[in-house]
Amino acid sequence: MVRALRHLFVFLVLLFVLLPFLWMAYAAFMPKEAVYSGELFSRVGFSLESTQALAKEGFWERLLFSLGLSGGVALLQLLTALLAAYALRAGLGLLPFYLVLMAVPAELLLVPLYGILKGLSLLDTLLALVLPFASSPFIVYLVYGAMRAVPEELLEAAKLDGAGHRVLLFRILFPLVRPTLVAAGVLAFAAHWNLVLYPRVVVSDPRFWTLQTWLTDLQRKYPTDWGLLSAAALFSVLPIALLYLLFERRVVATFEEGLKG
Repeated sequence: MVRALRHLFVFLVLLFVLLPFLWMAYAAFMPKEAVYSGELFSRVGFSLESTQALAKEGFWERLLFSLGLSGGVALLQLLTALLAAYALRAGLGLLPFYLVLMAVPAELLLVPLYGILKGLSLLDTLLALVLPFASSPFIVYLVYGAMRAVPEELLEAAKLDGAGHRVLLFRILFPLVRPTLVAAGVLAFAAHWNLVLYPRVVVSDPRFWTLQTWLTDLQRKYPTDWGLLSAAALFSVLPIALLYLLFERRVVATFEEGLKG
């Protein structure tokens, strides 16, 4: 009986969490007349009208642009994190610096970054969306934690065999921390994908709008078109949802290992 009540409680909590997403998916494929009439359940139907309207607004171009941009930034952050984490493990005494950077709210850096990008004439360019995110203190610390867990004896044995820094990093440490890099890549991708304020401030050219920036503009243009907005929100969430579903075990395992460490 107690077990059944627990399962019921978990189911109700899960339903409560999923209800907004289920409603979003439902509204995205409802006929527009059903949305505007308010007869959401008595006039149940299936329509691709909202999806077709998204294509006319240029949604898929923004989606592909954001996928490429966030994917490129995630790869760049993984490369810089791998190098920085190796330097920290080798004895570079900058770990407190990274911890301090992790504690600084990103919003506080917006004005200084804007001034720097303006001075470098990088506003309204693709580099404005990439360069400030070339490295992430959180990703560096995550990879550093994985490297720190590698036994020192393994590296010492490799050094005795004549291994240099390149061999130690890419032949020994890289395969061992690869699972953490996968989880870090998912988190880096999601963090850049969900940026809203920063791209809006540094880029005004619609050619360089990320999907999230484009969605805010769409909401201003069609504030009451719930079908269109629901379809846009649904398809913008899908890449992140699929990414987490694919690598959910690896992300959870990485954080569990970090807590144990």
